[in-house]
Amino acid sequence: MTPNPASASPAPKQKTIGIIGAGQLGRMLALAGYPLGLRFVFLDKRADAPGAQVGGIILGELNDAQKIAELAAQVDVLTYDVENVPVAALGDIPKHKTFFPPVAALAAGQDRLSEKQLFQKLKIPTAKYRTVDSMPDLEQAIQAIGYPAVLKTRQLGYDGRGQRLIRSPAELGSAFNALGGVPLLLEQFIEFEREVSLIAVRNPRGDMRFYPLSENRHSDGILRLSLAPYADRKLQARAQLYLKRILQHFDYAGVLTVEFFVKNGQLIANETAPRVHNSGHWTIEGVVTSQFENHIRAILDLPLGDTSTIGHSAMVNFIGQMPAVADVLEIPGAHYHDYGKQPRPGRKLGHATLVCKTRKELMSRLQNFPGLDA
Repeated sequence: MTPNPASASPAPKQKTIGIIGAGQLGRMLALAGYPLGLRFVFLDKRADAPGAQVGGIILGELNDAQKIAELAAQVDVLTYDVENVPVAALGDIPKHKTFFPPVAALAAGQDRLSEKQLFQKLKIPTAKYRTVDSMPDLEQAIQAIGYPAVLKTRQLGYDGRGQRLIRSPAELGSAFNALGGVPLLLEQFIEFEREVSLIAVRNPRGDMRFYPLSENRHSDGILRLSLAPYADRKLQARAQLYLKRILQHFDYAGVLTVEFFVKNGQLIANETAPRVHNSGHWTIEGVVTSQFENHIRAILDLPLGDTSTIGHSAMVNFIGQMPAVADVLEIPGAHYHDYGKQPRPGRKLGHATLVCKTRKELMSRLQNFPGLDA
């Protein structure tokens, strides 16, 4: 029997996701969302931002309340790819438009003090710290914490920026002069054995998934290499417990990342990121459902995807220059991601993932991997 077109159900409306920020994270969110039948619009100050390659873009600063309102008017759901979106610029938009991750989580991730207070409230171990607003504050704080310690700006610090290591009294003045004028935090320096991160995802109905721990290696404060899974059942269970506390505290929806130091078999929380994260890029090819697709699923309250690994994976960040695509792709299991940015020193331009059946095979293929030592 031929169906009657007049009685057929109308096609569901294609949803549009608005992303504040159009960096590589926003770009990868859109690439993960297009197979789900979604559209994307970005807000960014640059017309050539990576997100503009894959979606519409509204040009404006991320603190421009009128531009955020313009974006909100065009979309069904709002999210962000950077946590430095001023909460004040959002106004009442989150009360009338679906906005995830929640504003309270966004605010907590913008200030190292609120972040530390969150860890303490939820009984998540973290380094000792003191607030610093003046040179006398710093002198008192270093007496309480001791040497070495790290002086950090409370806001807008990332990729090693806004930080000074203080090893002796002679370095107090220069550290304060380099960073002073903004609210600061002095933290105990942790002699850690390694850094790991855990990525979790939750949807509004409360379903949660956790990715395996990733081991992260940095150079000059910038992530250069992630290896996953970092197989330690005790640490995996402990990290999941800590992130579950944060997810439930905020009634969270979306992807959440926490970076930890590992010392003497214990986890010490370093930073949170209420968004998809650089240390989870390996999930694009290394897991059944990537962090990017699961973030989109979560903010739309869709069923979450499987976070099981496909093998043993690595992510190599390309900083300052991109290696030749052929040099990367000749390595079995390698995948090349170019963000379309103009090269400059210290800039993240792209990454590669490498997926192998065994850890031994993975580490062997990483030897002399293009761009790893650039």
